[in-house]
Amino acid sequence: MKMWSGRFREPLDENFDQWQRSISFDWRLLPQELAASKAHASALAAAGIVSASELTTLRSGLDAIARKFRSPERAAEIAGHPAAEDIHHFVELALTAEIGTLALKLHTGRSRNEQIATDLRLYVRDEIQKNIAALTNWAAALLAKARAASDQVMPSYTHLQRAEPVLVAHWLQAYVQMLLRDITRLEDCSSRLNFCPLGSGAVAGATLKLDRSIAARELAFTAPTANSMDSTSDRDFVLEYLHALTLVGLHASRFAEEITLFATAEFAFVELPEAFSTGSSAMPQKKNPDLTELVRAKVGRIHGAATAVAMQLKGLPLAYNKDMQETQEPCFAVTGTSQMIALLAGFTASLAFRSDRMSAAANTGYLNAMAAATYLVHKGVPFRTAHEKIGNAVRFALEKQVELDGLTLDELEQFGSEFGPDFYHAVTLDATLDCHDVIGGTARAQVRDALAIAELQVTALRAKYPVVASHPEVAHAGA
Repeated sequence: MKMWSGRFREPLDENFDQWQRSISFDWRLLPQELAASKAHASALAAAGIVSASELTTLRSGLDAIARKFRSPERAAEIAGHPAAEDIHHFVELALTAEIGTLALKLHTGRSRNEQIATDLRLYVRDEIQKNIAALTNWAAALLAKARAASDQVMPSYTHLQRAEPVLVAHWLQAYVQMLLRDITRLEDCSSRLNFCPLGSGAVAGATLKLDRSIAARELAFTAPTANSMDSTSDRDFVLEYLHALTLVGLHASRFAEEITLFATAEFAFVELPEAFSTGSSAMPQKKNPDLTELVRAKVGRIHGAATAVAMQLKGLPLAYNKDMQETQEPCFAVTGTSQMIALLAGFTASLAFRSDRMSAAANTGYLNAMAAATYLVHKGVPFRTAHEKIGNAVRFALEKQVELDGLTLDELEQFGSEFGPDFYHAVTLDATLDCHDVIGGTARAQVRDALAIAELQVTALRAKYPVVASHPEVAHAGA
């Protein structure tokens, strides 16, 4: 029997009945549904709707369901339940089988509209914790690699053309900064969603005088939501979460693309770890960057999920509409993001740099031209003029097939009387690096200071966000 069949005279069309069910995917919300149901039972007891002994029985029954479906394999069995319409219906049926008709009291004073709104908030909050933990570990791996790189150099690029030399540690820390921003976005999303819809009813609020703070407190929410219509129809947090993950995917994809390029024979800056690479079934010599190629592609799935939810929510009138059922699967579709980030952490730790190739590339191609112009600026030459003089010198050096420091002083002086013997020191690799001596620059001292600061930030984050376990009996930690 349906949870709502009282006013209906005809059964549902069988094909429509199967098509409109959500149990095939929302079974994943079992831990959240059980936790929210226990919290609602506590609110019912406080309101005098269930007795203390009934509360104990209800909560014990819900715990028994959690134990029974603790393993992922057992939980996945729920998807094929022949009678359950959704996860809420499944829990009611399972609880009735566990403790009898007392289970039917649990739905007093609540609606499935508020249940799914609560379950999804709990689910997204849990997933945010996992993703932040994974991002923090990847940031730690990048910083460890930066620390090990010490003063190794590489070319930086603009327009995919060599630009200036930078420390390898500086390049790696650029990705750390991206991940730290990703973490703050996820934290912001978590803080905004952390309000409890339970007690909102179907649309106008619970019809019983429930103390909504009881459920909010038990589920580690900041407070109850402020408006019942908004509570049951809000999926902003789903879209915000998916947009935040899209940026995570974009940053992972940028790293993956650079590594894919740097692993080619044309660059040969990195040696791909064999544990994260595959071969060719046809060409015996191949070592393919499958991990980075797949990472590069995954952002499409994540952004696609965000786009789908945006289109599902567009133009919906208040309050709950069945359209919102479609916002769940995009959430589940990106569950693998934390695993992808965890793989990137292991991949980064195993990555080997070809420092000889990187250094050779950083020492050729006039990457010290900006430092040469800065040398003239210190001699009192306006930068635009200095730029022109060094550009002329580079053209002359290209014709001679030498670097700037391969020009004689006499040759340099034809471009300006400001050139002196100290020019050659000003365009050494170390001087070229260290002339960028500003916060955020690639000067060696600045990079060391930045590394120390980032390490402190990541250490604090790792303490705050340990790896999160996930099964029905795990309590939902606060955001």
